[in-house]
Amino acid sequence: MSRRELDLVLGWAAEEGWNPGLEDAEPFHATDPEGFFVAEVDGRVAAAISVVNHSDRVAFLGLYICHPDYRGKGIGLHLWQHALEHAGPRSVGLDGVAAQQANYARSGFAMAGRTVRFAGVLPGAPHAGIGPVGARERPGLIALEARAAGHEKPRFLSGWLADTATRKTLVARAEGEIAGFVTLRECREGYKIGPLVARTEAIAAALIEAAGVVTGEAAVMIDLPADGRWLSAHCAGLGMVPVFETARMYRGEAPVGGDVISAVATLELG
Repeated sequence: MSRRELDLVLGWAAEEGWNPGLEDAEPFHATDPEGFFVAEVDGRVAAAISVVNHSDRVAFLGLYICHPDYRGKGIGLHLWQHALEHAGPRSVGLDGVAAQQANYARSGFAMAGRTVRFAGVLPGAPHAGIGPVGARERPGLIALEARAAGHEKPRFLSGWLADTATRKTLVARAEGEIAGFVTLRECREGYKIGPLVARTEAIAAALIEAAGVVTGEAAVMIDLPADGRWLSAHCAGLGMVPVFETARMYRGEAPVGGDVISAVATLELG
C-alpha cells in the first residue's frame, strides 16, 4: 500500500463508521511502511489490511476492509493470508468485532480480552502539573505505555506523541517524574482519546479532565480494556456510555501488561 492509498483506505474506514482521526495516516504508515497491503482488481484497489511489526516479538493487524463492490469473492481472505506473512514468527494481535471472531479463530487467533468504547462529553478542568509533552519526554512515555501494553511500540508512538494541529499529548508530572499522559485527536466526528496511561486513579481522572478542556462540548470516544474496571466505572460516572465492543485476540503468545491504568491507543495499531 502506498502512502496515498492509505488516505483512500482511511476514507473507506470513515464511510464504514470507523471515524478515523484527521491525521492518522502519517504516524500509521511511518510505524512500518512495508506493513500496509492492498489487493487490486483491474488496477483498482479492492481490499486493504495492515500488519505492522512493532518489535521483534509483536505485530498488530488492523484496517482490514474490502470495498463493497468486491465483497464475497475471497479477495479479502487471500489478502489476509498474504499480509500475515509479514509478521513472521511474531505474535499478532487484533481488535475484532464479535461477528468475525469465529473467522479469526480459524486463522489461529485466540481471545485475550475485550475492549469497550465509551462515548460522551467530558468535563473540562485545568490541573497544575499537567501540560504539553516535551520532545525529550517521549522515550519515557513510550516506556510507560509499554507497562500497560506488555510491549513497546517505539516507531508508532514516536510519531503519535508529537503534537500536530489536530492531535495533542498532555503529560502529568509529579515531583519531577512522569505520572501519566493522554493523547487526544480530532476525528471525522468529535475526538478520540488514546492512549491514556496513569500510575494512579487520581492522575487518570485529572488527565481526563485536562483533555476535556481541549475537547469542549464535542463528543469524545475512549477504548477501554474490559478488565480495567475502575476506568470504565469512572467514565460511566462522567456520563459516558458504552457504544461499541471488540475482542482483543492474539495469534501466538499474548503480551501481558499491568500495574497502570490505561486506555487503548487505537483499534488499528493496538
